[in-house]
Amino acid sequence: MYPRKIALAAAALVASALTLSACAPSAPPAATAVAGSQTLTVATTTDVVNYNPLIGNSRSDYWITNLMYPHLLSIANDGSKVPQVATKWGYVNEKTGFYEIRHDLKWSDGQPLTAEDVAWTMNAVKKDKPSGTFYGQLANLDTATAVSPTRVEFTLTKPDSSVVEEIGFWGNIVPKHVFEKAASVAKFANDGTDGGWVSAGPYKLTKVQVGQSYTLDRVDTYPLISGGTPLSAHVVFRVFPDINTEILALQSGEVDLIANALPPAQVAKLKATSGVTVEESVGLGYAHMTYNMDNPDLAKLEVRQALAHAVDYEAIRKVVLQGQAVSTGSSPLMPVLKDYYDSSITEYDFSTDKSRRLMEKAGYTAGSGGVFPVKFRLIYSLQDSVTSQWATLVKDSAAQAGIVIELQGTERNTYLAKTNKGDFDIYAGNFAIMDDPVTNMTLSYLPGGAINYTHVNDSKLNDLIAQGAATTDKGKKVTLMREAAKIVRDNVYDNIMYTQNLYFAHSSKWTGFVSKPSELLSLVNPVSLAGAHPTGK
Repeated sequence: MYPRKIALAAAALVASALTLSACAPSAPPAATAVAGSQTLTVATTTDVVNYNPLIGNSRSDYWITNLMYPHLLSIANDGSKVPQVATKWGYVNEKTGFYEIRHDLKWSDGQPLTAEDVAWTMNAVKKDKPSGTFYGQLANLDTATAVSPTRVEFTLTKPDSSVVEEIGFWGNIVPKHVFEKAASVAKFANDGTDGGWVSAGPYKLTKVQVGQSYTLDRVDTYPLISGGTPLSAHVVFRVFPDINTEILALQSGEVDLIANALPPAQVAKLKATSGVTVEESVGLGYAHMTYNMDNPDLAKLEVRQALAHAVDYEAIRKVVLQGQAVSTGSSPLMPVLKDYYDSSITEYDFSTDKSRRLMEKAGYTAGSGGVFPVKFRLIYSLQDSVTSQWATLVKDSAAQAGIVIELQGTERNTYLAKTNKGDFDIYAGNFAIMDDPVTNMTLSYLPGGAINYTHVNDSKLNDLIAQGAATTDKGKKVTLMREAAKIVRDNVYDNIMYTQNLYFAHSSKWTGFVSKPSELLSLVNPVSLAGAHPTGK
């Protein structure tokens, strides 16, 4: 739980700000394709760890459970939210939010999906505290109530101007009549052993071969796509050891789509490869390193600054990212967030001399060979080919400053377990979607935040984030978040390396994919996979 923050008097919400509503989008143009017997085969590099969407860990967890457990809202390329299960959303007053949901969705066992499922899911996550982003969004939630079969209202412990859209986007809805049988949703395996899975997406998981494949079968109706029926009879996720093996499988026709983003060095090559189509997805996330301040050495500002100045950011973007990434100015406010981006916040300059001076200022004396008597363990995922490459560059440039970094690359699920336990000195990785500055900073930099990997607790930063959450004045919120971003940058509470658009490859024999921002959604979002079909059919 988050510690009690300074109480803030929030300005009353004006009528025009009370409802962030939107009508359901018009259906896309009718496709000429019809539902067929084909199987769409998707490549992934990880097995599923959790079938419970409320506690998912790996990319495969998210991709597969997303096809079964819907979200209230989806996202546009600029980070704004768009309807999915919810058709309208907003605020009744400054401490009460609401969703109006569709009336035509059913769980796969025939029971209707209603506001009761939505309210129960929110309350259960709040009560049982499953690890993950969804629970992290609920710090200010009091109670959710289904006031009608299609309307949920929920009270807040204090005003929060971001919570409605962030809960709507990040939180999956689960069937109350299935999950309520568990003592805790944080411990419910949902592994299908009690008669199979009950879901409400375009596909339902029916067969698991750990280490090999995950088979999902089409449901009869899925109102969120034109025609109401998913086009492929089956979607199969096949597990491969790495992205290079996935690419070979795509080129040989073993798979139709690669779920993972392409390594930058492969993009141009695959664009020129016959039979392969490369699609671009907008990047709403960033790559970063965090320094675990539970380590007494890293608790020293000068040491974190020394590490930050020992990174050749431009070389990483040029060599590893092939020029497909841009600087954020070492700020969590990315250029894509145009209203918030602050060009006056500048990137840490690469200077090994400055790093040495900072280490000496922190009280360390270099010994034989100019090496300081400390070393730091940096963890990263071996399945993340881009991070794997730049982690080596980070180690090499730090060595020039006399700082020893030991690399510990592990398979992704082990890496995530170490991250959650705080079993690292330096964490290297990336976030797929950082769409709302207030929410992002709440999760990343407040004590108890679900992704506060630095373990920071800065009273001034806490206060700025709390004020940003409370205000509905956009100009004031921008000012507060820019000030907060500067604190993050100057104190190296996070080292934002770059942001980039991502590229995904599929067989040219398939079409109809719908691109969404990030690797989490990309071409494997539910609407995309449900609407994909063989070319010419």
